[in-house]
Amino acid sequence: MNIEKELSKSYLPVAVPGLIFIFISAILSGVLFYSGLTIPGWIALFLTLFICWFFRDPERFIPLEKGAIVSPADGKVIIVKKVSHGKDAGEYVDSEALKVSIFMNVFNVHVNRVPFDGVVEDVKYTPGKFFNASFDKASLHNERNALSIRTEAGHFFKVVQIAGLIARRIVCSIEKGSLLRRGDRFGMIRFGSRLDLYLPPDTDIVVSEGQKVKAGSSILGYFKEKEREDGKGKF
Repeated sequence: MNIEKELSKSYLPVAVPGLIFIFISAILSGVLFYSGLTIPGWIALFLTLFICWFFRDPERFIPLEKGAIVSPADGKVIIVKKVSHGKDAGEYVDSEALKVSIFMNVFNVHVNRVPFDGVVEDVKYTPGKFFNASFDKASLHNERNALSIRTEAGHFFKVVQIAGLIARRIVCSIEKGSLLRRGDRFGMIRFGSRLDLYLPPDTDIVVSEGQKVKAGSSILGYFKEKEREDGKGKF
């Protein structure tokens, strides 16, 4: 088994979407201290440190194993099951697929990473509600953003960012036609949320419900080596 890994480096220790919040909070802290409001100043400084911690963007070692699908998010695996069009997977599946859902609480790193190399065929944002992201209905009713990706071997999968009860902002830097590499950062969801991954039904899943995973470094499963005959592989 090839257990080589590569280090994914970031230019900053915090995610770019968090810089504006850090800046505003830091300025507020300075103004309060300058005005002689010591206690509010310390509170604002503590808030600034918390925001820096929340938007942290640590480096990760990305597995290089052939066919390995890495987790798109930090958190706990809450669903691993086969789903079909309609009730279980809505518009994301035409026939059958394997669904892996990862719940991120407020203490997890919220930077999202690409599960596998591929080309983005579609990006679809859907406005919605803000149910608790751990509920099944969150997949189909909450605000969400879906990436449809095809690998060089013809495997087709979807990764869906889902806003939660507190999260009110999905960030995605990917456009249709983008060429992605496994482990690359592609966005984040602020303040607690969920990621759903829809994979071909013959994918070899190696995680189970309740397991803790890390974005970019934890392996969720493996694509089958055999390419699909039609080269399309949609499900």
